[in-house]
Amino acid sequence: MLRIHFTADDLARTRLATTVGAVAETYHGLELLLGPRRPLPFRAWRTAVADRTDTATGPLTALMPVRGPGLDLRTLVGDSFSLDEGIENLLAVPTRRLRKEMANLTFAPGHATWVRDFLDGGREPRREFADALRAFHDVTLAPFQSRVRSHLESVRNGYARTLLDGGVDRLLAELCVPLVRWKPPVLEVDYGKKDEDIRLGGRGLVIAPTVFLWRKLMLLHDTEDENAPYLLAVPTVREPRDGAALWEPGAADGRALGALLGQTRAAALTVINDGCSTTELARRLDMSAASASQHATILRNARLITTTRRGGAVLHTLTPLGLELLGSDPLHPAHT
Repeated sequence: MLRIHFTADDLARTRLATTVGAVAETYHGLELLLGPRRPLPFRAWRTAVADRTDTATGPLTALMPVRGPGLDLRTLVGDSFSLDEGIENLLAVPTRRLRKEMANLTFAPGHATWVRDFLDGGREPRREFADALRAFHDVTLAPFQSRVRSHLESVRNGYARTLLDGGVDRLLAELCVPLVRWKPPVLEVDYGKKDEDIRLGGRGLVIAPTVFLWRKLMLLHDTEDENAPYLLAVPTVREPRDGAALWEPGAADGRALGALLGQTRAAALTVINDGCSTTELARRLDMSAASASQHATILRNARLITTTRRGGAVLHTLTPLGLELLGSDPLHPAHT
């Protein structure tokens, strides 16, 4: 059992996130796909993707520890919905930090040479890992990304309503029962066989909903930053109906949107719902960067998307009008 100890400052600094990020979700999806369990809410997803994954995921499985808590990609690369942004962050992680993050993990002997090269800062192993992430994401998460994002936003909005109605005390009391129990000022979390006490020390707690965890929570912390809050990743797919809302195709809605905007721009709007760069938009739609930029401009002029610059790249996101048209209004989500 994990016991998380709160002070008054920690309660005041408890806040909500929408996601653990596209990179971390993709990695957790691989863990769920290769794991021994076959949870019913994910059966349709497994059926849809299992035959489409191939040996290109080898670098991902190489970094799946045989012992240890798993790789904390959310802390390493951030929580962006954009896979491209997450991969850019991964390629920029200092070698020293990678080694520190993975120091207590044990990997399969057959992958020892590749893992050593990865930890030594080799650009090629990192590129191979990034390419494998992208390939696996395109098959297992991208086809469902709009519904996944709407689902996570809906869950976060539910947390926010609970917080507004009953404060942090009610939020913690109702969080992921029965895996979590709130016994003020301690939050008890089912967390394996080992007992552990964590004192937040005034840094607070970030609560982030996530899709590809099954009946377990993860407590994550950036050991490089003493002032960084802990993050508690909370599973949201717990019942068959949760899975049905995510994995059942919404073909009728897609045809209606395509009739209004045209199939290509409707697809572009759906991809941008994930938050993406022009490069990622072009890749996902299998078109040139110039064509993707032209479609983005048309959607932006129609006030359906907004574009912001991040370093040398741009990031496209939906406006409230775009979200409403797609059926993912954050104040009134279409998917629950």
